[in-house]
Amino acid sequence: MSLKHQPHVQSLDSDRLGGAIKRSSVAFQILERIKTALIRGELRPGDYLPSETELTQSLGIGKSSVREAIKMLQAIGIVEVRRGQGTIIRREPGDPLVDPMAFGMILARGMTRDVLEFRRMFEPAYTLQAMSNATPEDHARIQQTIDDMEAAIAHGEQTSHHDVAFHRAILHATHNPMTIRVGETLLQLIEAALETSMQTLPEVALKDHKNIYKAFKAGDAKGVQDAIEVSGRSWETELTYPDQKDVSLNT
Repeated sequence: MSLKHQPHVQSLDSDRLGGAIKRSSVAFQILERIKTALIRGELRPGDYLPSETELTQSLGIGKSSVREAIKMLQAIGIVEVRRGQGTIIRREPGDPLVDPMAFGMILARGMTRDVLEFRRMFEPAYTLQAMSNATPEDHARIQQTIDDMEAAIAHGEQTSHHDVAFHRAILHATHNPMTIRVGETLLQLIEAALETSMQTLPEVALKDHKNIYKAFKAGDAKGVQDAIEVSGRSWETELTYPDQKDVSLNT
């Protein structure tokens, strides 16, 4: 059995998916096998999965288990079901209906110290990546978020949206799908905290953004890192996370 595939894309025969599998957690085992095949390059973006009938016969499982596995893959944005053609591995991850990474990080949100520590590590890294990859259009978008925030503050209409827009513009300037996915999850986690800071320290947030972008635009890596560190100290307060008053601001 061969996969239907795009030109120049390697096909995957059913043997590489393995033989018959046990009945327990069948759908999850199918997901694991597909993941392994993707990692090994036996399946590639643009490949079609074997048909439902072919998978049922080659793996020795019921159609309901195959359908469940396909629905899971759809939900996390890995495959696309095309009527009359089959199920194709997406060339780029789709917008997931269910994002396991996001849920995992959300469940850990109670560990506020961990969230803050992760942001301190990740934000400077993706900002420097963006500094190297940003296009003129990216620079224009970043500057626009600063202008929009300043206008909103002047009218007393600032919200977390204005703060998040700045970080999102920098994040997308990385042009790296993996970085963007992790970063979007982080922004979801901290948006509530950013709302607090925008209502209590809007001028400080605006100043921090201007300083970050000034160094960013100048290609000053150390300046970017220093400005982000100052910004972090501005909003990591007991006001931001009142349930975690012992969070250190200097680590």
